[in-house]
Amino acid sequence: MKNILVCIKQVPDTTEIRIDPVKKTLIRDGVPSIVNPFDTYALELAARIKDKEPGTKITLICMGPPQAEAALKECLAVGGDKAYLVSGREFGGSDTLATSYIISCAIRKVRELEGDFDIIFCGKQAIDGDTAQVGPEMAEHLGLPQVTYAVEATAEEDRLVVKKETEEGFEMVGVKYPCLITVTKPSFEPRFPTIKAKLAANRAKINVLGAGDLDIDLSRAGLKGSPTKVKKTFTPEVKTTGVKIHEETDEASAEKLFAVLSDNKII
Repeated sequence: MKNILVCIKQVPDTTEIRIDPVKKTLIRDGVPSIVNPFDTYALELAARIKDKEPGTKITLICMGPPQAEAALKECLAVGGDKAYLVSGREFGGSDTLATSYIISCAIRKVRELEGDFDIIFCGKQAIDGDTAQVGPEMAEHLGLPQVTYAVEATAEEDRLVVKKETEEGFEMVGVKYPCLITVTKPSFEPRFPTIKAKLAANRAKINVLGAGDLDIDLSRAGLKGSPTKVKKTFTPEVKTTGVKIHEETDEASAEKLFAVLSDNKII
């Protein structure tokens, strides 16, 4: 039986992202939101441990605006038992360092309510920032050993065995509890909720933690607590010029390509 925490983030649909030209932050109003895909993989690894060890509890935590409750309820329907939303205007505009600090403070508070966690699972990165920094920074704030880029996790009595993706392939890593694990895309897809689970999740109470509930130094939160400064944002120019070569045979296409490259003094 394990006590597991899974970190969730609600992110804008990447096809609809817009940037505030003045504040240099994401415009979230009116933009469709989804659960960060890598966080759904993290939740699936936690749920698989719960499948094998009845009595395991999965607590969810998310930092975001009030509408992020929808993401937590979606995750409650696929394995979560209890959910906490960390929300407040004081946290707006936080970069990765400020975010990891705020969530770490919130985790310390949640530990007082739910007990010590054996495992903290996070997605390897959020698709709206792609930094992959928050999980490892949280491990440092909390003083926990960490394993990144996990694709599988097996809970043993005194340690977690993690299959870790590397550039060369995979490694098997054993880490003692408590620990923090960041998860990348595994070979399997996250489970779908049942109708009954969705109905129960919709009725569930989301516990909200504001700045006043946490032992937190607000000078380290929000824009003023974020050393990362965005100097410029822009939409990359889409270049549409090009030549399509489609001759009757591969040999003819190759000859045509050679001629075009030669005429333009590329080769």
